[in-house]
Amino acid sequence: MSMALQRIKYRDLEESSPRKIQKDFRQDFQGSAPAPFIGRFGYPQVHIGLLSPQFLGDTKSYDSPRLWSEKNWSIPEIANKRYEMVNSRQSWNVKQLQKENRFLDILQEAGMASQAVEVEVNLKSAPKLNYQKEKEIMPFGPSSELRKITLTSNPKVDSRVDKVVSDTDLKATEALEELYKKGFEDNFLQKLLSVGNLGLKGNRKLVPTRWSITAVDDTLGKKLIAEVKDFSLGEYQLFFGGGWGNYYLICFFPQIWSYELFETYLEQKMNPWSATGQFYSTDYENYEGRKEYAEECAGGYYAARLALLEKMKVLKRQHSALVLRFITPEYNIPLGVWVCREASRKALQEKSISFGSQELMFQYAEELIKRKFGFEINLLLKESHLLKEKKVQKSLNDF
Repeated sequence: MSMALQRIKYRDLEESSPRKIQKDFRQDFQGSAPAPFIGRFGYPQVHIGLLSPQFLGDTKSYDSPRLWSEKNWSIPEIANKRYEMVNSRQSWNVKQLQKENRFLDILQEAGMASQAVEVEVNLKSAPKLNYQKEKEIMPFGPSSELRKITLTSNPKVDSRVDKVVSDTDLKATEALEELYKKGFEDNFLQKLLSVGNLGLKGNRKLVPTRWSITAVDDTLGKKLIAEVKDFSLGEYQLFFGGGWGNYYLICFFPQIWSYELFETYLEQKMNPWSATGQFYSTDYENYEGRKEYAEECAGGYYAARLALLEKMKVLKRQHSALVLRFITPEYNIPLGVWVCREASRKALQEKSISFGSQELMFQYAEELIKRKFGFEINLLLKESHLLKEKKVQKSLNDF
């Protein structure tokens, strides 16, 4: 990685870090832990941890993107909460799920509980805050090696969750789809999968948190794609909106399913996450889908895809979708992939505009983005695989 790219990717963290957060963390404390965390470095020997602020009480607001979205919390408000959570951790092999370990038991109980579990924690040393930026996962506070942990209350588990966790003949995919239909938050499903609470007996294992996020978005997205493909074609339709410095221009075409995402960091000469060094990242899938991971846009690709598929299901219409994500300087603290999912959902909740042709839709889109951001979207449109393929393929309407 070039020094120039490093400067873009790892800017001075103190400039964009939360200010009003706890500075002195205790070595021993009682806390209400809303979330487990499974690391990925060194896989399969990774750090497994429990995230908790150092107090007892209602900590739902520390780990709920749905709540943050509904209440329109700001970036500093969310980051302040996240950086207050201590990661009490130890090293573990993710494939040794059957090996007896009390800490692992507590992690699994925390992963399926409907409320934060109450614990008493003894650490080997006092945790110290070290700001780190990650594109995929939600930030959290300092980490410290665990000496001892005790569960001080009985976890509260929804009977519907208990049912799928207890069913060792139910595949993880089917369990996720069942709970998703019943309205459980995406973030909750990711935790269930991450701590090895789902799947066939003998196949269960811990899944690094970063991987579980995309796995859930991809699994649910594929299920919705199969449903959407049975719908009639829609119309030319445009949505625009977002939040937390992330704005989405979503264009629906009256054609069979395909999807393309462009991600652009405004006011930067290159996208810091682009492997090609371009000012944008992009990934695409046609009607047959992708066979490889979306390397350029990574988790954001699957998160935004889930949101627009949810909208198509509501509309009961099938579309080809071109999505342009604009990341503004307002987004100065990466908060995780949930931002892509919830910002896309916010955009799709806005009133759409319908058009009689692609030309009219793009004319409106060009003027809108030029006015909002001073950006020429033709720089992206000319690189679009979706639009190039659209020119050479006949739609169902042509037959």
